[in-house]
Amino acid sequence: MTNVPTITLNNGVKMPQLGFGVFKVPEGEEAYNAVKWALEAGYRGIDTAAVYKNEVSVGKAIKDSGIPREELFITTKVWNEDQGYEETLEAFEKSLERLKLDYVDLYLIHWPVKGKYKDTWKALEKIYADKKSRAIGVSNFHIHHLEDLLKTAKIVPAVDQIELHPTLSQEKLSTWLKAHDIAVESWGPLGQGSDLKNPVIVEIGEKYNKSSAQVILKWHLQHGFIVIPKSSHKERIAENLNVFDFSLSDEDMEALDKLNTNDRQGTNPDTYDTK
Repeated sequence: MTNVPTITLNNGVKMPQLGFGVFKVPEGEEAYNAVKWALEAGYRGIDTAAVYKNEVSVGKAIKDSGIPREELFITTKVWNEDQGYEETLEAFEKSLERLKLDYVDLYLIHWPVKGKYKDTWKALEKIYADKKSRAIGVSNFHIHHLEDLLKTAKIVPAVDQIELHPTLSQEKLSTWLKAHDIAVESWGPLGQGSDLKNPVIVEIGEKYNKSSAQVILKWHLQHGFIVIPKSSHKERIAENLNVFDFSLSDEDMEALDKLNTNDRQGTNPDTYDTK
């Protein structure tokens, strides 16, 4: 059994703090093998999305693993062009069909599509009420998006999945989320690879005899973030899970915190064309 700790979401559901992401992992053998290897290594949280176009392979790997469904935590997301109340309900059922699941553990609004995300959230609230998702949340929402959403929402999002890594620490947003009991989930947790060669991170890794990726993932975990690294390489998938046998000192955490340069690798939600 896995030794991954869990985060208790604001509705009492427990979510693995370290999960496995499949962004840009192609449908077919590559996605199937990646999820298969992740589950074999001990991951129990799998994060996908409709727009990744690999839900079929993810679902097949889950089924073939033989792991009891209740031991897994599966996340998927509604894509921008599928937003709106009825559209979201329809898109969700299609995701369930591709995954071959009766329910998911977390369903997210992928991006805050202006003029649509409130109706989309109402659909997520229905999905939650119908017990087809154990928790609901958002992704790529800034504070102003959430403040607007909360004006009409009946349910506070359980999670906000945001780009977050040492050179984009999102301190203001993560502090706001924690204050509102919304879990912080980091996507692109290694800066899409850009942070791995940072000399400060490399030096800390040498101190603990750990890779730069392991140091960064530990930084996320010690901050209380949920983190979902991705890889298609079996050895790296296992390596990324091997982060529970050491702790970063306060001094090293502070050194990592100081690396922030607001260096966004993905698109800013305020300038992302979600039409």
